[in-house]
Amino acid sequence: MSAIKRRTFLETAAAVTAVAALRPRRAAAAGGIRKALYVSMLPKETKDAAGTARPLSYRDRFQIAKDAGFEGVEVGTIAEPTVAAEIKEAADGTGLVIHSVMNAEHWRSPLSSAEAGVVAKSVAGMETSLRNAKLWGAETVLLVPAVVNAETSYQDAWTRSQRVIRERILPLAQELQIVIGIEEVWNKFLLSPLEMARYVDEFGSPLVKAYLDVGNMVFYGFPQDWIRTLGSRIVRVHIKDFKLDRPNGRFQWVNLGEGDVDWPEVRRTLAEIGYQSWISTEIAGGDAAYLKDVAVRFDRFLAGQNPAGAAPGA
Repeated sequence: MSAIKRRTFLETAAAVTAVAALRPRRAAAAGGIRKALYVSMLPKETKDAAGTARPLSYRDRFQIAKDAGFEGVEVGTIAEPTVAAEIKEAADGTGLVIHSVMNAEHWRSPLSSAEAGVVAKSVAGMETSLRNAKLWGAETVLLVPAVVNAETSYQDAWTRSQRVIRERILPLAQELQIVIGIEEVWNKFLLSPLEMARYVDEFGSPLVKAYLDVGNMVFYGFPQDWIRTLGSRIVRVHIKDFKLDRPNGRFQWVNLGEGDVDWPEVRRTLAEIGYQSWISTEIAGGDAAYLKDVAVRFDRFLAGQNPAGAAPGA
């Protein structure tokens, strides 16, 4: 190989390596979709034979999830170092993977606020979440980027949140190599998959992706449409079901397969886009028997069936 060709080869290899280092990691790239749940679904206490309640440690709670058939867990932001260390030990001891962190401060202190102090609290919360993720080996932090309200217009929410993420959050995410997953939720913002795609794309960063929640858009859209539109932008997925009674103006969150989500279609569209990463249930919690049932419903969904075990409406 000539000196010129060798130099070109080495430069190309270095460039490929650099791009790969920035590419969001897919925890289940080799093994397909993996099942997880949000930590709030796990019981916090148990009762002995006499009916006396005792608290469960994170180790106990994680073991319950593992025994129920889950491989991973998503955990909320933990500011207390000793608790964060306990959670890491629980994950290491049980083999339950902490694949994502759900940021906690973005509702109380929106990044889109016009008040500097509020934004500072929000940034600090994301910094804690990112460092939690690094400690626990998680690859993603969920972020609700903005809240539209009487004080914050849609345009201001867009502009302010993007500026703060670029200038004050993304640098730490790049340093730690953690993906920021932007979630669509009932914040009157990013109300269509087209807007979500544009919002994410405008960052021009492989460390800003979409965190899809299958239930959140049922009020005003269809999850399969969001999946097709967002495609490879999706870094993580939440699943929950939503039942809407439009004539009476009522709605409720329900167990998987008991609402209006077209689960076989959601599964097909995830396969269409080649999604191969973590999916977390984010529904009401319960005891070990309940969690095992949720895991069975999860398996039915992955098999392309209705999670409740029967056709919708049957």
